[in-house]
Amino acid sequence: MPSNTYRAITAWAEEDRPREKMLLKGKYALSDAELLAILIGSGTVGTSAVTLAQRIMADVDNDLYALGKRTVGELRRYPGVGQAKAITIAAALELGRRREKSGPRERVRIGSSNDAFRVIAPHLVDLHHEEFWLLLLNKANEVIGRERLSTGGMSGTVVDVKLAFKAALDKLSSALIAIHNHPSGNLQPSQADIELTKKLRQAGLLLDIPLLDHLIVSERGYYSFADEGMM
Repeated sequence: MPSNTYRAITAWAEEDRPREKMLLKGKYALSDAELLAILIGSGTVGTSAVTLAQRIMADVDNDLYALGKRTVGELRRYPGVGQAKAITIAAALELGRRREKSGPRERVRIGSSNDAFRVIAPHLVDLHHEEFWLLLLNKANEVIGRERLSTGGMSGTVVDVKLAFKAALDKLSSALIAIHNHPSGNLQPSQADIELTKKLRQAGLLLDIPLLDHLIVSERGYYSFADEGMM
């Protein structure tokens, strides 16, 4: 087969297709043209999305800053790039520009039970039903995620320990803090709260994702299992 014969992306080896390549090797393995091809989605008869993306990148000397200055109208001049695709490309580049401008947000670091309470209180203290949440932390005890694990009624909510640690594993968490509210205002843990804490702590030890604390919160304040020596 001559080297210049057109082959649809679906005929390529799976690891060479942009979407599959991203799934297999990660986003950093893709070239600028391959990332652009994912936004384009599909090419035209005889031209793949990757070839079309390479053509667009060549016209801006492979300069993403220059590509970001192209208007929707200018992008639509390429055969195979209609209004929807041109808007998608322009929107993605604008998001990239805003991301670069905003910079990374400073993460909240949890150094005490009071820090954890202040992070979660706005979500829980005014509720009239129970909810169970997790604060997911990195190695520096910075919050990398807030997960609502379950919602219940006035007097309780069911918590699946497996789902708790699935959430932690999905976020590559190094530690977690469990939190739930008592709408009644009573901050004393029930026997069920104590048993759940034990299960979470034991599972955390096995998975090397330690449970640092379990807070019970209400509008009156909070109860910390760690502060009370219950861990």
